[in-house]
Amino acid sequence: MRNPVVVVSFAVIGLFAATCAYAERAASIEYDFIDRPANLPEAFNASSGATPRFLAIKAIDGFRVDAALWQPLDKPVAATTLIVGVHGSGGNFSGAPIGSISPLLAAKGYGVLTISTRQHDKLINTDNFVEVRRDIEAAVYTARALGYTTLVLYGHSLGNIQVQYYAANNWEHDIKAVVLSGMFGNLPWKSRNVLVQNEEAFHALSEAALKSLREGQERETLSLQMRRTEGVQEPLTGQHFLSYRTEASSTADGTYWIKRIPRPVLMVRDAADAVIAPFEPYMLLSAATSTGSLVPSIKYVLVPNSKGPNPRGHQFLDNFGPLTDTITAWLAGQRL
Repeated sequence: MRNPVVVVSFAVIGLFAATCAYAERAASIEYDFIDRPANLPEAFNASSGATPRFLAIKAIDGFRVDAALWQPLDKPVAATTLIVGVHGSGGNFSGAPIGSISPLLAAKGYGVLTISTRQHDKLINTDNFVEVRRDIEAAVYTARALGYTTLVLYGHSLGNIQVQYYAANNWEHDIKAVVLSGMFGNLPWKSRNVLVQNEEAFHALSEAALKSLREGQERETLSLQMRRTEGVQEPLTGQHFLSYRTEASSTADGTYWIKRIPRPVLMVRDAADAVIAPFEPYMLLSAATSTGSLVPSIKYVLVPNSKGPNPRGHQFLDNFGPLTDTITAWLAGQRL
């Protein structure tokens, strides 16, 4: 059954005739509950605490945001704290760690709405950073339409900066807290100095991206590829490079946005994370506690992992339980 929910209306124009006046809607956000998508992991099933429901949400610009909703059994929606989860680079709503711990969070009494943003799966490295806010906005307004009145934003890896950006620019009172995991510090700086590590290659990427923008082809894949985690070369679009990767035009810098979030913040890193350097959370911690910061409180938790740095650590694959416990304990301390 279709459940259209109009939650945003822009550019409303009153048209006056001799005897009447009326307005037209220029844009809206809508959602539908849908059947379980095919090819979901078997682990993404009902738990002792909740059964997932699936949604297709239309963002304000028409992009389809697929989502999964976990609501604790026998708990009223209005009395439930809802965690809105945003995945990392090329991930999706069912992936680790947020999708994996959703049933664990629900079993502890928290609702979870995880979404697939416009850089999910094969759309990796194609998006414009500032446009992802529309996907988060669509999820937030859908949550409100469903009756949730207490929201927590949770971003993992690339999703961490997308959540920071949204929280810093949207001060609605029902957004009570922010959770970040696998969080980097300054992505443009990291992209140039840690990932690419080649000034000639970085300059060539910059020129190619600018050329694509000037020719109106910024959404097309560049002929050049960018070196990323573990030295892998990956394709990308001009708009992704310009909005995420270069200091000249990108605003994907957590040290800038985190201190503009007027809500409590929790940061969590797996000690075996081979993607996020140990110093990066401290860049964010320093910014969040600097003079003039809007952050009322911030906590950084390093989850122990005896296996040493490895690719699994970034996704908390050996630490789903401790990650869940860390988040729920902190939320309880915030009375959420």
